[in-house]
Amino acid sequence: MTESPPAPEDHRIARIDLDQETIIWRSADIEQERRIAIFDLIEDNTFRPIRAAARGAQGPYHLRLAVYEGRLHLTVADEGGAVLEELLLGLARFRRPIREYFAICDSYYQAIRKATPAEIETIDMARRGIHNRAAELLLERFDGKIETDFATARRLFTLICVLHIKG
Repeated sequence: MTESPPAPEDHRIARIDLDQETIIWRSADIEQERRIAIFDLIEDNTFRPIRAAARGAQGPYHLRLAVYEGRLHLTVADEGGAVLEELLLGLARFRRPIREYFAICDSYYQAIRKATPAEIETIDMARRGIHNRAAELLLERFDGKIETDFATARRLFTLICVLHIKG
């Protein structure tokens, strides 16, 4: 009898940590975005580090995100904490989407306090558009390294933005 391949649900993130030394400051709004992104990510995600999986690694995975010298550092570990894979991704192509996302989020947070529902909806549509384009870019950068879905990439982009807050 041959062994069946691992179930798809094994290839997911079960825990995610952000490098706290990278994060210098965050507002209550950004902290809420972080909490929601992590909660949603853990609840439903697809994440398969290709090289680690090829070596037989199975999830669920523990993912740690950090930014060092302009690069995203992803550490993928098993549930016991043993490092399975480390990836470095240049963030130069993300500078503009991150800057745009911060700007539109600032507008959105101000709008929800004093704008009309129509104005809030317009800003939110723009925010989603920037977020979606950034998620597509992240999927491109993951190509050949990590298999994931669009929703997971969107949430990971939110967390990458949190790592870029400098106060």
